[in-house]
Amino acid sequence: MSLLTHREAPVLDVDPFAPENLVGRYALHEALREAGPVVYLEKYGVYAVSHFEPVREVLMDFETYCSSGGVGPTDIRKEAEWRPAGILESDPPTHTAMRRGLSKVIHPGSVRELTAGFTPPAERLAAQLVDKGAFDAVTDLAQVYPLRVFPDAVGIPDQGRENLLPYGAMAFNAFGPRNEIWARAFQGAEAVAEWVEWACARGSLMPGGFGEKIWEQADLGNITDQEASLLVRALLSAGVDTTVAGIGNTILCLAREPRRWERLRREPHLAKFAVDEALRLESPFQMFHRTTTVDTELAGIAIPADTKLLLFLGAANRDPRRWGEDASSFDLDRNATGHVAFGMGLHQCIGQPIARLEIELALKALLARAETLELDGDPVPELHNTLHFFASIPIRVSAARQTGATKE
Repeated sequence: MSLLTHREAPVLDVDPFAPENLVGRYALHEALREAGPVVYLEKYGVYAVSHFEPVREVLMDFETYCSSGGVGPTDIRKEAEWRPAGILESDPPTHTAMRRGLSKVIHPGSVRELTAGFTPPAERLAAQLVDKGAFDAVTDLAQVYPLRVFPDAVGIPDQGRENLLPYGAMAFNAFGPRNEIWARAFQGAEAVAEWVEWACARGSLMPGGFGEKIWEQADLGNITDQEASLLVRALLSAGVDTTVAGIGNTILCLAREPRRWERLRREPHLAKFAVDEALRLESPFQMFHRTTTVDTELAGIAIPADTKLLLFLGAANRDPRRWGEDASSFDLDRNATGHVAFGMGLHQCIGQPIARLEIELALKALLARAETLELDGDPVPELHNTLHFFASIPIRVSAARQTGATKE
């Protein structure tokens, strides 16, 4: 047991959701980690957790740090939010039933079956982009490829798919405060929400997709009709934005260091390790909340019941105490296993194998066709309350002499 018991947390007068701190998040993270494993953010009345081990402890202990209070700043047990609570905002036994139903649909076998259908679009898109010699890793690749393959896998109707990115912006920005970023995300919210409700309904989904199979779980009595609708909705919000960020951020990590690209060209079997390291270093999902259910102690800090904790996943994934003094660098030889980019424990993202598959296929398709890959200008960060991605990442490439040379 720690000797530093029941200390008061250091108090910081900083706003992690201010634009300057969202853009300069890593300087903020360093300041948080240096202040202590748990600090009190006076502006929001929450405890910020930035060290890896305490973040992991909170994620693993769903009984003490619940999700049913909401993953945003509002305690949804006491105050309704803009949408019904789904699997991400639930605890056992509700979460257990929903998770079990979803795991019968999304599992290693069903994800493997996606590879055949997901590969050709990645290869065609990569060929087009490399032929151009320059492209934007966000608007030409990261925002295009997932929206080309993922909605088909779920069985989302063609009509209205342009609402997927706005819906994701609403869902993830709502994990933060109601600031200007939140307000921009919720412009036109009513129409987007109406489309999502329609698209998730049993009669709207195309046959053969994950959505239809989720509804089949309701027919079998494994989940309720309401839970089926919520699970399809969860796939829509979780299956696009984080994957878009993951693809763009992975390409950025490699474009910053062309020698890493050269090595991956020689050793393409390292692609999955490059993806994992990029997820750790430039985590798409940066922070969300948990709520204490009892008076507790975390890293020697006494925290009352019904208190919000803001978990800085991005800071934990760069914590030198866990990853070494070079934690802020991209290293293909690092074992990034155990990072918390997709959460941990009971609420670890069940759709992460699909996201990993899409990121890896996009990367491999480019590796097979681009001899070199470099930045062609400064990346433009996107202001977002909880996700970390870019509005633009300009890339310059040269075509490989032999496109089959790097294939496994």
